[in-house]
Amino acid sequence: MNEYDSSKMLDLMRSERNMEQTEDVFSADLILLNTCSIREKPQEKVFSQLGRWKDYKKNNPNVVIGVGGCVASQEGEKIINRAPYVDIVFGPQTLHRLPKMYDDVLSSRKSLVDISFPKIEKFSVLPKTPDIKPSAFVSIMEGCSKFCSFCVVPYTRGLEVSREPEGILDEIKDLVARGVKEINLLGQNVNAYRAKDKDGTKLKLADLIDRVSLVDGIKRIRFTTSHPLQFTDDLINTFENPKLANYLHLPVQSGSNKILQLMERKHKVELYIDRINKLRSLRPDISISSDFIVGFPGETDSDFQETLDLIDTIGFDQSFSFIFSPRPNTPASEMEDTTDYKIKLQRLGQLQSKINENSRHISKSMVGSDQMVLVEKKSKKTNNQLSGRTENNRWVNFDGHEDLIGQMIELRITEALPNSLRARIIN
Repeated sequence: MNEYDSSKMLDLMRSERNMEQTEDVFSADLILLNTCSIREKPQEKVFSQLGRWKDYKKNNPNVVIGVGGCVASQEGEKIINRAPYVDIVFGPQTLHRLPKMYDDVLSSRKSLVDISFPKIEKFSVLPKTPDIKPSAFVSIMEGCSKFCSFCVVPYTRGLEVSREPEGILDEIKDLVARGVKEINLLGQNVNAYRAKDKDGTKLKLADLIDRVSLVDGIKRIRFTTSHPLQFTDDLINTFENPKLANYLHLPVQSGSNKILQLMERKHKVELYIDRINKLRSLRPDISISSDFIVGFPGETDSDFQETLDLIDTIGFDQSFSFIFSPRPNTPASEMEDTTDYKIKLQRLGQLQSKINENSRHISKSMVGSDQMVLVEKKSKKTNNQLSGRTENNRWVNFDGHEDLIGQMIELRITEALPNSLRARIIN
């Protein structure tokens, strides 16, 4: 989602203020820092980065510095108080107001803060992106209403609000007409999507996926991020659609029902396993990735072992896993936490090692198989090689001409490396 938001900031300033992106921060007229507050460490990096620009701003007072994203939404005026050389503070829901805020700062020489939640107003004014790649993100909803005890998202991005399907489909049709082959539907809790079309028909995510798959030129569809409670039978059955990638990211956070209750996740481990089993009755070889929080307040060795047992049961392919980080204004930040940090580090290492072992096993099992791959770019390491992704989200490098970029081609996997695969073109 942050990547999507950053690309839209760039599109806005290009189209409305005729700006160009530069990689040289010290030649910039406008410096934007898009931020994430899901954990404490990235948040602190924000102020470290701002500190590096302080002298540059002092010597170049016409430079405008803006802070956007979830840290901006969370901290608001506090950012200006801590770093008074910052000119603009804006939230995820007000990034579309960036051009006017930029103008106002230049004319008034006063800092501006806008971290309001104007629902989905921004989608009606965001320009079409000129940067077309074979795979594109499309945001279909914003916010989250689950209020997990550890999570700051409802406070920084607001409650769940879904876009109208017509706007989503128009955006997708435009992207496909300009060469996009794969669409990744985005939302903080994407399977909570609920909207009515212009005829009054109520649509859920499964219905939207069906309509997206009918867009001529779409070869592959992904969606992220999901919540187990709303990964319901209708969505599971959507995986009968061959355009839906053979991959699912479904955060579980913990394998302990006790910890899930403390997290206020509102689902149990048994429900999670049941949903995956139903999915695998349709897609036996589907790759499953997840999110895990290690060292949540109250987590015992026994609770952590239940998480390891769940990893064995599901056979997770990939994960985003972190040590618990207390976030401001969340219930979990007030919970007593008695577990030593060294133990948390050990648990994180053990969890990641187990999932990496699963991932290596799956990669090795793919050697010799034929895979449909969306060719996305030139390889970073070798000029005469291309890179693309398999359905189960693995990068593959292979020899081929750059004319293949943007095409779906069939490759035979020849080698499994720690972070990628190698392959050759079959025909």
